[in-house]
Amino acid sequence: MSSRSEARNPLFRGGPAPEAQAFTASVRFDWRLLPFDIQGSRAHVAMLAARGILDPDTARRLDEGLAQVLAEAESGRFTPRLEWEDVHMNVEGRLAEILGPVAGTLHTARSRNDQVQVDMLLYMRHVYGRMQERLAGLAGALLQQARAHLDVIIPGYTHMQAAQPVLLAHHWLAYTEMLRRDLGRLDDWARRMNRSPLGAGALAGTPYPTDPEDTARRLGFDGIYRNSLDAVSDRDYLVEFLAWAAITAMHLSRLGEELVLWSSVEFGYIRVDDAYSTGSSIMPQKRNPDVAELVRGKAGRVYGNLLGLLTTLKGLPLAYNSDLQEDKEAVFEVVDTMDQVLEVLAGMVRTLTVDRARIRARLGRDFTAATDLADRLAAAGMPFREAHHLVGALVGRLLEEGKGFGDVTPAWLAAFLEDAGRPGAIDPAWLAELTPERLVAARRQPFATAPERVAERLAEAERFWQGVGPAGGGAARG
Repeated sequence: MSSRSEARNPLFRGGPAPEAQAFTASVRFDWRLLPFDIQGSRAHVAMLAARGILDPDTARRLDEGLAQVLAEAESGRFTPRLEWEDVHMNVEGRLAEILGPVAGTLHTARSRNDQVQVDMLLYMRHVYGRMQERLAGLAGALLQQARAHLDVIIPGYTHMQAAQPVLLAHHWLAYTEMLRRDLGRLDDWARRMNRSPLGAGALAGTPYPTDPEDTARRLGFDGIYRNSLDAVSDRDYLVEFLAWAAITAMHLSRLGEELVLWSSVEFGYIRVDDAYSTGSSIMPQKRNPDVAELVRGKAGRVYGNLLGLLTTLKGLPLAYNSDLQEDKEAVFEVVDTMDQVLEVLAGMVRTLTVDRARIRARLGRDFTAATDLADRLAAAGMPFREAHHLVGALVGRLLEEGKGFGDVTPAWLAAFLEDAGRPGAIDPAWLAELTPERLVAARRQPFATAPERVAERLAEAERFWQGVGPAGGGAARG
């Protein structure tokens, strides 16, 4: 951005071609940086005055003028002007209209290269708080569902086949664990990016006796970059954010996919609220989970923006190049996408209803007790592989006859075991004991699905997420 004002430079005999000006202008998308641009400028002015580079009266006028520009933009009286190219020149241009030539002193000891970098860092710090809040909102919705359904048992799946019974609350809590890792990555990223580039100038620093540590403190940074070239060319923090968003979007897409499946007629475990469902243009009976499908679909867009920025950066020499302007649209789009997806998914989860009767009926016909029956045989002395084979044969016979474990009579079981060459191997009483409640209760490891363990994890998760975001005073860690 350091080369955008050639039209005002006597080195250039004419202004830019209209199509070139429209092509290079960024104000159509970087306008959202205006509050942060003004925040950085006011800190810069205060530092210049403290170092005696600007006289106090000039600094006061600049500060008051910048406050006026911000107020005008927030009220809608000041709107973007394409001829001023970007948000930075829009601020300076409007400041010149308010103050006259003294506005030109604002850019003393600063380049647009370090200026845009500090703006983006301040903006991303704001995004950090927003994403914390959104993650906590979705986690809260999942915890609400877990608390409401501590007594509901569902089939757990592997390979999309019913495997073993688990508490529905255990399933919801698995997603809060993913979100907790997402929050941890977000915290790590926020700590790593919180360095100020202001004072690096175009690439080499500035001959003025500035105090970069002073502006860093005024802006709430933990310190400054250690190298001026890196300070103006670093975009790692934006790549990291997009990588964070890609991982988080993957988690959200998996949840969206399960909501699509579970709300289908074939599953029927949940009903998505009308507020988050749509109808068909031709089939009047349809209730389409469009919101969940779009949550799933948006992940691809996030992935694409990550790859796009990586590709933009991979061949750039130090220090600043106009290619770096491409970071903003990618990042802004992902910020908006993640903001929307996290919000709408939280609302959809919070309002869905669970069909307990449908789930209970499903549990009776899915052979999710088969592993436990094999374990029971192994505990009685049969090698597990033999037990596995025998129970598999039993399930196969029941499937052929359209029966479930609950349909097995002692006489039928005795005949089957005689045919299998293992008479008396399975006590008919064992089958009666293979209820979903007993199977779930038997899994008592700290991370397992026994009701008391899930209740413990739920209570701990509720405490954790209460401390996250603005209401909780910052990111919880642990």
